[in-house]
Amino acid sequence: MKKHDSAHHSMIRALIERIKTLPVPGEGVTFMEVCGTHTMEIARAGLKKMLPPHIRLTSGPGCPVCVTPISYVDKAIALCREKNCVVTTFGDMFRVPGTASCLERERARGADIRIVYSPIESARVARDNPGKRVVFLSVGFETTTPGIAATILHAGDAEIRNLFFLCANKTVPHAMDALLAGGKAALDGFLCPGHVSAITGSLPYRAIAARHNVPCVVAGFEPIDVVRAIAMLLVQTAEGRHDVEIEYDRVVRPEGNRKARDIAERVFEPADAEWRGIGTIPGSGLRLRGSFACVDAEQVFDLSHVVSREPRGCRCGEILAGAILPPACRLFGKKCTPEHPVGACMVSSEGTCAAYYTYEQ
Repeated sequence: MKKHDSAHHSMIRALIERIKTLPVPGEGVTFMEVCGTHTMEIARAGLKKMLPPHIRLTSGPGCPVCVTPISYVDKAIALCREKNCVVTTFGDMFRVPGTASCLERERARGADIRIVYSPIESARVARDNPGKRVVFLSVGFETTTPGIAATILHAGDAEIRNLFFLCANKTVPHAMDALLAGGKAALDGFLCPGHVSAITGSLPYRAIAARHNVPCVVAGFEPIDVVRAIAMLLVQTAEGRHDVEIEYDRVVRPEGNRKARDIAERVFEPADAEWRGIGTIPGSGLRLRGSFACVDAEQVFDLSHVVSREPRGCRCGEILAGAILPPACRLFGKKCTPEHPVGACMVSSEGTCAAYYTYEQ
């Protein structure tokens, strides 16, 4: 293990030295990683401190929990207060603050909220509790959407009629395009997400690269993957290219996973979606198709009474858009910490604020 680590460190140092020799236009370049796992790994490995100052890395809307609007959290809280209702969720949603509460606090008050590690566990909960209505909090990007779709199909085949889904699924390329089209971020390239791209492939990024003249590289998650991808972006910049390349070729193919996408497309269809910090992006969300309206929690439950507001002083939205770094928020590290989060960027395991608080300070 030590030999493996030492070899990796040597390779990273060699790549950093090569990066220092590559020409950079003007006052430098800014590359955005669009994956919460990349954000956490960059911070954990201290890569920003290793790179020359004219190469800047900024975090984007790569954490699905962080970009989920606060209104969704409030709807989830309203559901867990329903009589004979069980809410199931991935663990990263458990402590995300809503307007006046969070799921963790609601469970302490007696609500039946269960953390699951796969959507299919929700089907088992529903099967084992036929007298209750079970709602799964369907939050995620293209990586988790096929599994959720497969669970919905399985529940239908198994005639499980008491399982419902509160959906906030989103697609990453639309957010990347919106950041550039709206002038919200001045970027010179993207580190594209590896897990998402394993499903989508690299082809969806081609239109973004061509439309905005920015290079894109799909990166893996080891520090050496990230550094190699940065070098690939710099080479493209130096050569005046704006192509889509795959550094993570041991997992990602240009065409992606067609079978997974087919399953997702059977159940979901494109819809407009609200992204925290960016606003509503046309066609960036995924809603259940009409034939699955009977399991859509928004259709089955009355959530019209839910009223939401953003926490005062929280700048998660600007951080997610790459406009500021976490220390620019006056709450960061003071009123907002991992133990007492104000915004989703601090509580999520992939959140930019959590990464800065844990590793960058």
